[in-house]
Amino acid sequence: MCTEYTTRRDLLKLASLFTVAGAAPLLSAANAVAQSNPDQPVKIGYLPITDAAPLLIAHHNGYFQDAGVKVEKPTLFRSWAQLAESFIAGQTNVVHLLSPMTVWARFGSKVPAKVVAWNHINGSALTVAPKINQLKDLGGTTVAIPFWYSIHNIVLQDMLRAEGLKPVARRVGKVEADEVSLVVMPPSDMLPALSAGSISGYIVAEPFNAAAELMGVGKVLRFTGDVWRNHACCTVFMHERDLNGRPQWSQGVVDAIVRAQLWILENRAEAAKILARESGKQYTPHGLAALTKVLAPPASDTQSYLASRAIRHSDWKEERIGFQPYPYPSYTEELVTRLKNTAVEAERGFLTDLDPVFAAKDLVDDRFVKKSIEAVGGLKKFGVEGSYSRQETIDLTKA
Repeated sequence: MCTEYTTRRDLLKLASLFTVAGAAPLLSAANAVAQSNPDQPVKIGYLPITDAAPLLIAHHNGYFQDAGVKVEKPTLFRSWAQLAESFIAGQTNVVHLLSPMTVWARFGSKVPAKVVAWNHINGSALTVAPKINQLKDLGGTTVAIPFWYSIHNIVLQDMLRAEGLKPVARRVGKVEADEVSLVVMPPSDMLPALSAGSISGYIVAEPFNAAAELMGVGKVLRFTGDVWRNHACCTVFMHERDLNGRPQWSQGVVDAIVRAQLWILENRAEAAKILARESGKQYTPHGLAALTKVLAPPASDTQSYLASRAIRHSDWKEERIGFQPYPYPSYTEELVTRLKNTAVEAERGFLTDLDPVFAAKDLVDDRFVKKSIEAVGGLKKFGVEGSYSRQETIDLTKA
């Protein structure tokens, strides 16, 4: 009951925050703080998921200081509502947010902030109870998602519809055989709920999928990066007043984050050790085994996932979690297009007339990240061949 209450409370808080009226007093307070102290240091806000790794590694490795900007110790939040509130109120100025959530913030409540980079790519999966062997087995059951405005909700609903199943909001009473009831649940509650049998699966960021595997209570049915190739999940969100009023500071912030992503790619096992609770650095509460399984998995894992068909596109050569900072316009355009057809239990009126091409241009400020990427050797350093454009690859072929 406590979990349901907390989730409902957070949903109501976000619903209030992400309206023009709800955001106004917080934005006013943030502007007052900014005017009184225009040279604020980097104040990072994050949730304890691997999506936050670049922000945390940049702090740990001293990359912000190297870029000439002061930084405070990152602040860990336990819910998206708390993180969003802190950012809108100016208590934090560099955060990672679910990419669809930034769409809601920018166009639903007119928060003057922009996506400046991707924080990572892929890094999420659909984890299910051991008895579930294929998507159609989810019919008549309940699956947990971390938030309505999440790539997890979008991909899951697309996958279910492709299988002939109907995603519905939490249903009181019987769930029909051709339905899958979706419920928003904090990631930390998902594993216990799966173990107890109150849900049949969950789709979420790492390391909660790896943790279920290690504990033997769940298995990965499908990696989201094997459905939407190299998709973003969380993006770096910053205030426009900083981007426009402190361009040198903003460039330093993005430089540090891009440098951290490259370092993680070259030092995956070490990154897991830094972020693990065993390190004593208090970045995350997660154990080294789970973080290593995500950041530096053995080659045998890939073979196992190919055999189980959790991975179907071996030619994509996807990492369980990858790092590539450039926010491709094609992704944002596709994201907005798919959001329009995704059921959400939250305000969605702003989506009706939102043009995907306009949204990609207005939501994202890629001035800084392009310079950062070129400074470290270009996109090829992140395993990307080609220019700053791509076509989205999504495979919803029925199992």
